[in-house]
Amino acid sequence: MQTLKCLFLMLAFAGNAKAEEMVSIGSFGIDRTEVTIGAFREFIDATNTTTSAEIAGGGEVYESGWVQKPGWNWRTPFGLPALDTEPAVHVTYDEASAYCAWREKRLPTDAEWVEAAYTEHRISPPAPFEPGVTYPYPTGKIPEGANCLQGCGASPAIDVSAVLRRGTGHAPAGTTRPGANGLYDMGANVWEWTDNGAGGQKTTRGGSWWYGPQQMHRDHIATKPAGTAVVYIGFRCARSL
Repeated sequence: MQTLKCLFLMLAFAGNAKAEEMVSIGSFGIDRTEVTIGAFREFIDATNTTTSAEIAGGGEVYESGWVQKPGWNWRTPFGLPALDTEPAVHVTYDEASAYCAWREKRLPTDAEWVEAAYTEHRISPPAPFEPGVTYPYPTGKIPEGANCLQGCGASPAIDVSAVLRRGTGHAPAGTTRPGANGLYDMGANVWEWTDNGAGGQKTTRGGSWWYGPQQMHRDHIATKPAGTAVVYIGFRCARSL
């Protein structure tokens, strides 16, 4: 079994020092939380990037079909003022990849994401986790503690149900119950891009606040067009060690 350790990496970008916490599992490290609006803003400001959702006038949400929402983008995920600690969504695969590269990281492969999300590598993890065990959910044997549509118990979601036809929205990064390896929101909250797929389709993992616990399960995998920019897809970065 590989030994899990915390890496506190002091990285300088755009003239500012930023501490980013990663969790290391053998040959790779992965961000402890999903990339936040505040962190993504640093990339946007430093690179003068305009996202595809901004160019289009808004990202999308699924209602009776895919519906574009004016003003919904990474800055204002639900068209409302947002916290810097909320996950950055309405971000395409290429935009997520560019952000990670700017941080001198990359998107995790699907295999890396699955290993980090479901197999406990800590020597002495807190209950309910046990060393070396692979779980069906990032939260353990049951999905309780994640921010999913229903069946996951109470969650600290930002309630924006007034502008949604389904669900209550995502939770700020790091506010749900930590899962395997001390990672947050590997199950539900927002789908996460991984660096797998072919023919313009890319893999997403973990489910989101829009879905129930089934999409959080280890066996569930989804693919979406790489240019997708919607309200419930975000990402986190990884790095080879």
